[in-house]
Amino acid sequence: MKVNIEIDCTPLEARQFFGLPDVGPMQTAVMDKLQQQVMSNIEKVSPESLLQSWFTFDPKLAQRFQDMFVAMAGLGGTASSDKKK
Repeated sequence: MKVNIEIDCTPLEARQFFGLPDVGPMQTAVMDKLQQQVMSNIEKVSPESLLQSWFTFDPKLAQRFQDMFVAMAGLGGTASSDKKK
C-alpha cells in the first residue's frame, strides 16, 4: 500500500508547526554586522592603501621595485646600485 501526503506551506509555516524558532531577525542582524565589517575593511584592500603599507617598512623598497622592473624588461642592463660604484 502506498500513501502520498502533500502539504502546501511556506518554510516559515513549517518551522512554526514544528515549534522551531524564527531565525529571521537573528539572520538579519548577523548580515548587517557582516556588511558593516566588510565596508569598514574595504579601505584596507584598496590599491593605494596596499602600496602604502608595502612601502612603509623600507624606504628604499620603491627604488628596488623600480630596479627590478627595469631589469626584467631588459631596459637598464645594470641596477642603479651598480651605477653608483
